[in-house]
Amino acid sequence: MSDGDWTCDANDAVQLTIVQPGEQKVNTLSTFHPQFTYPIFGDDEQIFGYKGLIIRLRFAAHDLRPHIHISYDEKFKPVGDTAALDLIKTVEPFVSEEAFTLLPDYEKAVQEDEHAKEFVPPGKLVHSYVTRQRKYEIWAGSLADPKVRQLLDRAQVFVSLFIEAGTPLITDDPIWTLERWTVYFVYEKVEPPTPTASQYSIVGYATTYRWWYYQKDSMKERAVQNDPFPAPEIRPAQLPSRLRIAQFLILPPHQGSGHGTHLYTIIHAACVNDPTITELTVEDPNEAFDALRDTADYHILRPEFLKHKVDINPDPYGTQSKKQRPRRVPTSTLIPTKVLHDIRSTFKIASTQFAHIMEMFLLGRIPSKNRLAGGANMSRLLIKKYNAEDPNDRRYYWWRMLTKQRLYKRHRDVLIQLDMSDRVQKLEETVTNVEEGYNALLSVFDAREDALKAKEDESDELAASESTAVVGEDSAGPSGKEQGAKRKLVVEDEDDEEENDDSASKRAKV
Repeated sequence: MSDGDWTCDANDAVQLTIVQPGEQKVNTLSTFHPQFTYPIFGDDEQIFGYKGLIIRLRFAAHDLRPHIHISYDEKFKPVGDTAALDLIKTVEPFVSEEAFTLLPDYEKAVQEDEHAKEFVPPGKLVHSYVTRQRKYEIWAGSLADPKVRQLLDRAQVFVSLFIEAGTPLITDDPIWTLERWTVYFVYEKVEPPTPTASQYSIVGYATTYRWWYYQKDSMKERAVQNDPFPAPEIRPAQLPSRLRIAQFLILPPHQGSGHGTHLYTIIHAACVNDPTITELTVEDPNEAFDALRDTADYHILRPEFLKHKVDINPDPYGTQSKKQRPRRVPTSTLIPTKVLHDIRSTFKIASTQFAHIMEMFLLGRIPSKNRLAGGANMSRLLIKKYNAEDPNDRRYYWWRMLTKQRLYKRHRDVLIQLDMSDRVQKLEETVTNVEEGYNALLSVFDAREDALKAKEDESDELAASESTAVVGEDSAGPSGKEQGAKRKLVVEDEDDEEENDDSASKRAKV
């Protein structure tokens, strides 16, 4: 018998199930497969030695009480050094010890859980919302809280199964270290299936941590002060910090319903409201999270850009001769740099992410016919440049120059190693790829705005005809906005910031 007959795909063999008590026995709410299994079973994601293999991971819907059950039709008999994979030994490091109980004992514990009815997520309630006539809540708590820590420990296996290159958190660190971490849990409030069952069902979660931010000016001011000795104890929450999103996961049964946008927006709001936080960053996001983040940040910043009338000045040289060739991009006369700096500081958006949103907004202010996507005459634009007759052509020319300037600054060490012609070509290709990504997102934004406006108009007409107010539950808040097109960055627009929060090419942790 060949090896292939005894080899199965690990992603198919592993099944994850969310369960809750039922009238007679434990009920299954949802079943889904992992996206990755290479952290557990190796890069090939193959399991040798079994036929009909099923590795079922069960989780109680409210408190994620885990259980692992392994079944198969036939097991390979050892031949020399060749033997079936030891499944228990392989999965044991990734699943909490309490998961290795007998299935009847686990089902009895879930079915007869005396504390389920009183269960509330750990931490404090920070947001509630309604989507598609279903109620949801977001709870936040410190990792120093034992209840938060226990719930997160039970969820850690999801990191290896759904977050590429993700690393489970070490939760047995000293308390002062754990205080740097805040965990956000998203729950759906459901009708309890039995009188003793919980009304909460897990949807997803995110982890954030404070990253100390060195402020040179403030340290100079403190250097001249006569502080008491010994110095008073300072907790991590009192120190100036960046806030970084480390893990971010909405479980597959709940994806596509806007929960990710709600969760990100709540984390951002907490960051803005905390005077000790200087900005919000993200640890190695993937393309899907980039799209979610861009969508949320765009809707946060767009009203501010409109309020301050942010746009590209098509005539940055004023009365100067149009024949004059600029030696540098006149950034401060093209865009209101002071206003933009104040907006970024107020909303605590990381500089590279803010630049992306600003560039996308400025591109959206230029009519499509004057852009590459709208069939703009690029050969004419390359000749006329800032002397083009149409002010929107000039805006588009300057938009590309501003974007090239940012890209060049970010990748100067690499670009200066290229010949001038190759350098120019690479920048042109990169700007075009960036623009294509922005256009994809802008088209999604515009379509949603049109749909929301049509819905509002329909509601207004209905309200007028029935003489009553009509409120669309799904239109309140940012729900349903996480399914934007992925940013189409194919080349070196990686922007490896100091905080590594926007590297499109890195393996994702979100």
